[in-house]
Amino acid sequence: MKRNILYIILATGLLQSACQKDFLDRNPTNAYSNSSLWSSQADALAALNGCYKDWEGDYNLLYLDAASDNLYSQYPWEGYTDYGSGTMTPNNTNAYTRWSYTVVQKCNWFLENIDNTPMDATVKERYKSEARFLRAYQYFIMTQLYGDVPFVKTTVTTDVANTLPRTPATEIRQFVKDELTAISTILPVSYTGSDIGHITQGAALSLKARIELFDKDYANCIADCKKVMGLGYQLFNSYPDLFRIQNENNKEVILDVQYKENDYSNADLGVMPSSSFGGWGSLDPTQALVDAYETKTGKTIDDPTSGYDQNDPYNNRDPRLNATIVCPGQMYEGAYYNSIESSSGDYYNGDNNSKTGYIPKKFTANLSDYADMWNTGLNMIVIRYAEILLTYAEAQIESGVIDNSVYTAIDDIRTRAGMPVVDRTVYNTVDKMRTLVRRERRVELALEGLRWYDVQRWKIGSAVRSGTLYGTRLGTVDPANGKLTLSGEHVKVEVRTFQDNRDYLWPVPQKERNINKNLTQNAGY
Repeated sequence: MKRNILYIILATGLLQSACQKDFLDRNPTNAYSNSSLWSSQADALAALNGCYKDWEGDYNLLYLDAASDNLYSQYPWEGYTDYGSGTMTPNNTNAYTRWSYTVVQKCNWFLENIDNTPMDATVKERYKSEARFLRAYQYFIMTQLYGDVPFVKTTVTTDVANTLPRTPATEIRQFVKDELTAISTILPVSYTGSDIGHITQGAALSLKARIELFDKDYANCIADCKKVMGLGYQLFNSYPDLFRIQNENNKEVILDVQYKENDYSNADLGVMPSSSFGGWGSLDPTQALVDAYETKTGKTIDDPTSGYDQNDPYNNRDPRLNATIVCPGQMYEGAYYNSIESSSGDYYNGDNNSKTGYIPKKFTANLSDYADMWNTGLNMIVIRYAEILLTYAEAQIESGVIDNSVYTAIDDIRTRAGMPVVDRTVYNTVDKMRTLVRRERRVELALEGLRWYDVQRWKIGSAVRSGTLYGTRLGTVDPANGKLTLSGEHVKVEVRTFQDNRDYLWPVPQKERNINKNLTQNAGY
């Protein structure tokens, strides 16, 4: 069930009318909102749901992989082309920025005022914990992308906001982890009815485990993963169907963004299909991502015993490939997809078609699920149980503890997808298991907005996000059966650059530094 959208609209209107937008969204000073809003539990819920407005979104999650080696974003005005190519500058007017304090300020305002509300004390503490999570999540995102950022825990005036310096990311992230620890003892394990979609104990612990993994705090990461693993989550039985609208809010979903068609819609699925399906071809999977998937034997494609055929490259592969990416010759929406012949309406060089020759299938595997792919109620998953299993496995591996629980965590994910269990005779050292778990994260979580964070924290940018970016090989597709005849070279999409001393952090937007002279810039920009 979707969160009550009436409350979202009401709260958004109240909050937006009470704010001024500048470097920070300022202290709400509207007399109506402060003197009249906090009269009942229903009012507090309306204000809380206003905090949920835009805390995360389909656009952010879909496009962030384009900052990595997983996707190419072909339209600069959509904001991610330059992040992927390594040409981002502080003055780039096309830059899509996550430097935003809108949710932070709404949460600060909520936390400063809810105690005035006559309501059940237990529910009040739960509401406060949800707002604390939403604020913590924003600081996680900003410190992950920008490093040091201004840090505010209360609403501030315009004058104060315009003078705030950047606080060390380590200090902010400790605050975030402390907040998540505290609220995890208050938040419920699950909800029913119209409360489904609100922040849970599992969400708080899972975000904390994600941050601890990224910060190499493996012992605490393992402990928090174990807590989540004891809360009753489980892998959904079908990987392809996990992302369909009829299966949302299933047992694998720990945290998601709730959408409702017409009222508060997921309006960006149409950016993925090519023009013949009514889409824009905005997000184009790379050859490097396609090559990351093993064959059904459980071996990588560079292994001569894997059964990989370079002239039939999409056959006999990890089923997650064809569940995630539409490749040439694959049946999609009633026809065999053909991006490799100039006579085809999906030809890679055509308008609003993928420039790599691949289009995303995850989220749009069945376009008939939606009356309008630009106006859907599909929730967007932020954290799911498979990530927790992989996080636990990686933390254990990096701690040098490779026991049966590590293999089991990875095996559960692989067998759900239709892949063989891990070959213990091959993957039996820290280095080999590290390679395996990193590959599993890439293919299992592809197009879900996590790959850039992995590239960043593993410090592999120069290796994976520099040089020529390739797409599919050209050739022909038999329209009767999808048989491929590949004769051409791989499509060359662009040449990317990566500077190790600069590109692991995004530039502080120059427009923010023009407002606040105390903001320093990240190195190299």
